Amino acid sequence: MSETNILLESGTNELEIVEFYLDETRASGNYRGYYGINVAKVLEIIQMPNLTEMPEAAHESVMGAFNLRNEIIPLIDLAGWLHKKRSENDAPKVIVTEFNRTKSAFLVSGVTRIHRINWHEVEAPTNYVSSLTVNSITGVVKFTSRIIFILDMEKICMELNPEGEPVLEPVESVKQEITQKDIRVVLVDDSNMARKMIANIMTSTGFKVHTEENGELAWKYLLKLKAKAEAENKPLENFVNLVVSDIEMPAMDGHTLTRHIKEDALLKTLPVILCSSIITKTLHHKGIAVGADEQISKAELGELASKALKLLSASRT
Repeated sequence: MSETNILLESGTNELEIVEFYLDETRASGNYRGYYGINVAKVLEIIQMPNLTEMPEAAHESVMGAFNLRNEIIPLIDLAGWLHKKRSENDAPKVIVTEFNRTKSAFLVSGVTRIHRINWHEVEAPTNYVSSLTVNSITGVVKFTSRIIFILDMEKICMELNPEGEPVLEPVESVKQEITQKDIRVVLVDDSNMARKMIANIMTSTGFKVHTEENGELAWKYLLKLKAKAEAENKPLENFVNLVVSDIEMPAMDGHTLTRHIKEDALLKTLPVILCSSIITKTLHHKGIAVGADEQISKAELGELASKALKLLSASRT
């Protein structure tokens, strides 16, 4: 899928999602559930390929693998992973994705269309809804005729491959310098699993981390810190030193959050690192346009500490 198809103006808080559906067989009858995935994560949508069984699948939802232009890609039955019984049909679709430098494919019943929407139209799921779905959704979009659940594809792939690529530990000298500098970080990510993982990595490295679930909540928190700094006549760096943010999030995305920060007279000096599962050329250009100081893929988390330290050292000189 061409990047030109997802070229949306920087900082407008918009996204495009591919809407697809799963037809389920239930005791009460058939049911069609609607779901969505960010277009930026979709490489292409294909017909059901010829599969080769894998010697030992990590999960019962892994159906096998197929060859796509000389790349071996695993196919996951999305309904199976969600503990649903998919109704058989003659023409299921396969959504091929790439994020965190990993390509995966998901079998779905069908694909309907692409929607261009504002992140304000994507509601963060309540804690109750999240608990009922085992934290597998990151957003909810309400249309007149149906509800679309935005799935946490990162969580799915991380749970299918819990070992993954090991995150390289920063050198001891970097850890010591971070601990000595008392660095306060606001970490923003809508994926519960990713947020906890990154927070644990940063905390173990010596950062003091405050987390928020989306850009809107993070922006409100930063405004509170700004007001406190002004009320107490203290420098902002006494309260916060760095923002690390995901890009795609309900309510307000990372690009819009970054633009708000960089357009604020006091907050604009605050370094911002965009940390996403997808950093394409288009998204990288958008990050530059809104003023992000650094951008890394979540596959590069081992570099986060050193890049943060470098940014902070530069901002204090």
